[in-house]
Amino acid sequence: MTSALLFFTELTQAPSKAQRELLTLAARFDSATVALTGDISEEATGIVGSYGIGRILQAPAGDGFQDHEVGVLDAAVQTVNPQIVLLANDSFHREVAARVAARREVGIITDAIDVSADRTVTKDELAGAYTARVNPVADLVLVTVKPNSVEDAPAGGESAAVVEPLEVAAYASRLQVVGREEKPASGRPSLGEARIVVSGGRGVDGDFSPVEDLADALGAAVGASRAATDAGWIDHDFQVGQTGTTVSPQLYISAGISGAIQQKAGMQTSKYIVAVNKDEDAPIFEIADFGIIGDLKQILPQAAEEIRRRQS
Repeated sequence: MTSALLFFTELTQAPSKAQRELLTLAARFDSATVALTGDISEEATGIVGSYGIGRILQAPAGDGFQDHEVGVLDAAVQTVNPQIVLLANDSFHREVAARVAARREVGIITDAIDVSADRTVTKDELAGAYTARVNPVADLVLVTVKPNSVEDAPAGGESAAVVEPLEVAAYASRLQVVGREEKPASGRPSLGEARIVVSGGRGVDGDFSPVEDLADALGAAVGASRAATDAGWIDHDFQVGQTGTTVSPQLYISAGISGAIQQKAGMQTSKYIVAVNKDEDAPIFEIADFGIIGDLKQILPQAAEEIRRRQS
């Protein structure tokens, strides 16, 4: 009998698309439990139950650093004794998973795109050039799963999950929070979970308005190359690439980005890639499904206008 453990840091609202995908994967196993930090809404409890997951272990919220979350996940692992732990694939959860794997002396697999009921993990390697299937040999493995990799499919459970308190040993953090600043909401989907991403690079020449306008027309997230973030044209939170956020949307639009290997590593597994660039020899065209050679400042506004016309 194979059991799974999911780890979420927040469920105060309905689970996000990425969280629902993890719930879908967990429902493949004989039993599954959710470990959670912070509050959970009644709506979220019911949705978790709709995936056939009947148990939620709830611990107090942390301070935004990993120390507390590592302790919570470690305590949940000891309580549930699962064979697999599923987490999001962002930098925060990858670090939590790695630290718990080190504590338990077990394996960790990142960037997964699928997990079967026998714990076979499918993942992309070398920026999507190869697909690998991994069979863990340890009794426990921690797996971080890329968003937009699994079709959300509730199992049809009819009752809400039961929430139980999780006892966590007190920890002494070596970090102190000295201030917090809330970022203004853009209204756009988060970069890591978006089904459509529009990214701009050096070719925007400091003006991201055509990129943002097209993204808004498509209901997409905005991304950027490292060259654009290093130039200060847009915040580093928007960076897509090897040293930024790895995305795998259904559609990735690259505007004014040459397509160096660091950029490709962060978006090459997108289902469809559209490239807009004035340089016909830009490396991005090697992996693009559709390429447009031209000035993004003319092409993107025309595309946004036509999309809005068809939506009206």
